[in-house]
Amino acid sequence: MALSESIVILDGARRTPRADILIRNREPGLFANLTTTQLGGLAIKATLERTAIDKGKIGHVVMGMAQHSHRDSIYGAQGMRWRGGLGETVPALTVARICGSGAESISIACEMITAGLRHDAARPFYVVGGAESMQYPFCLYNYRGKPVGSAIQKYGPIDPRGLPPGEHLQDMLLMSLYDPGAKLAMANTAEELGRRYKITREEADAFGYRSQTRAKAARDAGHFAEEIEPVTVVDDPARQPVVVEHDTHIMEDVSMAKMARLRPAFEQGGIVTAGNASAVVDGAAAMVIGKERDAEAAGARPLARIIGLGVAACDPRIMGWGPVPATERALAMAGIKGADIDQVELNEAFAPQALAVIRDFEKFGIDPEKVNPMGNAIALGHPLGATGSILTLTCAYALRRTRKRYGLVTMCIGGGQGIAVILESIH
Repeated sequence: MALSESIVILDGARRTPRADILIRNREPGLFANLTTTQLGGLAIKATLERTAIDKGKIGHVVMGMAQHSHRDSIYGAQGMRWRGGLGETVPALTVARICGSGAESISIACEMITAGLRHDAARPFYVVGGAESMQYPFCLYNYRGKPVGSAIQKYGPIDPRGLPPGEHLQDMLLMSLYDPGAKLAMANTAEELGRRYKITREEADAFGYRSQTRAKAARDAGHFAEEIEPVTVVDDPARQPVVVEHDTHIMEDVSMAKMARLRPAFEQGGIVTAGNASAVVDGAAAMVIGKERDAEAAGARPLARIIGLGVAACDPRIMGWGPVPATERALAMAGIKGADIDQVELNEAFAPQALAVIRDFEKFGIDPEKVNPMGNAIALGHPLGATGSILTLTCAYALRRTRKRYGLVTMCIGGGQGIAVILESIH
């Protein structure tokens, strides 16, 4: 079933760079002091400044966010809305489909537009996107109502000196990457796909090397420049501000030999390592979408049409396979074949997961060489709630730059799902 209205992404979509949560695994990352709502606000502000649309025509904000990482995270899209410069009369919705949240925000807004039940004809445009600070906290459980120090702990801060000996904090980042339904961590589901598809360590490393070298070549050629809004960071008032212009995880001197030296990170004898798994980064992206006829009436330049959407579920033990059934649904909605796809942005959660999906994509007629021509999450990072929107604007700009027609954006989702968006470029 096709969309009943032609919905477009407007030119001017922007994202922040993606910054590692740690520098050299020892120092706080460049965005360590920015919350998810602050990152989302930066992306929205940059997008509105560069999109030729009156802010008074924005009727709703829909932003993806996977996890509550800061004290203001509960406000989600609302915090991003006001930080992005939109007024109090603009409602905001936070959507959470874990790794697919940034793509889900696009889908939800398309549904709101086409269903019309909450669509504001006087303000017909939507800000969509996603943000994620992966600076997840360490948490202490089961202390509400218990004696801590000299008082009963009802709420508020806890003085750690008052905790009984032997208590410990749990890392929310590590815990969030474990699926109790599958009884596996996300990386172990990728190992399972590797076994089922007989993917070798050398193949996984070669894919990681491919991601890094392609991302570096794209950065050096300036291909990311039109989508990235540099972020100025002041981490110490006594030092000069740092301007972050590029994704920070791209490696300058990667080699297969260095890849081979890395130890398996999740299973003894496994194939997933720090070199062939997605980087843990902070980042955000935003774009403005609306009906094509409304864009024409407003004199705004469209970048791409959204012609296909798909979401599907699968066995959570092989959650990384989710893009395959999701893409099948999106292709059917778009009314095109896999062979028609000119560029694929497939989130590289883990190399064996991506390789398994690419093998099945070939059955749809999708050329493996068209998958991730500029690298992807192994080199660039995966800020959970933002990735879907980042990959969408990356794909849209790449299609215009290369003067190609159809693009596929897709990713796996923890817990056993996949989501896909198909774009048609407007040159």
